[in-house]
Amino acid sequence: MSSPLSIFLVVQPGLEPILEAEARDKGFEVIGSTKGGVTLRGGWPDVWRANTDLRGATRVLVRLAEFPAVHLAQLDKRARKLPWRDWLTADCPIRVDATCRKSKIYHHRAAAERVARAAGDAVGATIDRDATLTLKVRIEENLCTISLDTSGEALHKRNHKVQVNKAPMRETLAALFLHAAGFDGSEPVYDPMCGSGTFPIEAAEIACGLQPGRSRRFSFENFASFDRGAFVQNNIAAREKQPHFYGSDRDTGAIAMSKMNADRAGVAHLACFDAKPISDAVPPCDRPGLVIVNAPYGGRIGNKKPLYGLYASFGQVMRARFGGWRVALITSDAGLAKTTGLSFAAPGPQIDHGGIRIRLWQTAPI
Repeated sequence: MSSPLSIFLVVQPGLEPILEAEARDKGFEVIGSTKGGVTLRGGWPDVWRANTDLRGATRVLVRLAEFPAVHLAQLDKRARKLPWRDWLTADCPIRVDATCRKSKIYHHRAAAERVARAAGDAVGATIDRDATLTLKVRIEENLCTISLDTSGEALHKRNHKVQVNKAPMRETLAALFLHAAGFDGSEPVYDPMCGSGTFPIEAAEIACGLQPGRSRRFSFENFASFDRGAFVQNNIAAREKQPHFYGSDRDTGAIAMSKMNADRAGVAHLACFDAKPISDAVPPCDRPGLVIVNAPYGGRIGNKKPLYGLYASFGQVMRARFGGWRVALITSDAGLAKTTGLSFAAPGPQIDHGGIRIRLWQTAPI
């Protein structure tokens, strides 16, 4: 019986506890978390399922080896002893990305070249900077860790959302924010500044139990360990009697994008979109639920001064019309959040989103 694999789920720092909770809920064996990721233990089928089923992971790495390396000759010798044929095949080009920190080996390109040669020579594979199959080498304080990227493209690229507007929210982040806001799939969700529809579509997929990776391919499909007969992707959407996921936006083009993206995701029957400004927002259904919005903020759109009026209007509409609803607001600016006049609890941790530090602000039912 082969030894269990060390599986590392990459996530934005600050969101590790949410991804860890999701992994436990999905039945994975969680070992623990560190800054920027969650570690699992399992076999190759767990690697496949982590890619297809986990909504919050940015990518999934398998730790192949860890050893001390204080000079390039030692790195080369250790790398050539690894059982590369267990993981790689001759017909799949590979690339190696390396980082070096606080180590005697400080030249990351030289380190990448040594590992690439060792792997390529062992299996007869070509080395290509544009290859989708990637080995990741991290040398930190003279300890080398070699990992295999099993995802390929980042996991927020689910092949559903083909049209986006300015400053879109990534699906993986949206899923984690929904989870942090207490969404479990059973309540209505409304985004009154929906852009390309990420939050309503993500909420609908969660409610349906759809695999986030059901429509895309992964790097692990090119591995020597891959068993296509044992790999199952669920492309069947569950049906519900009534739609209860909603989005609106003042931009009619954004609403058209949202409808197309919902259709591609297979949840058009559950997600309703309407063109209107925030001042015209009303509860889209009789049952209270969650209002969640990634409102514009100066760092990603431009000058933030005109945004104070938008945030004030949003808060006024929520207080006046959305009694019983909870509000979750994502923004980079505490001053803008306070302008809403809503009674927010202490905000969540700062999360890097395209170089901007954003936080989740939440209320109790209004």
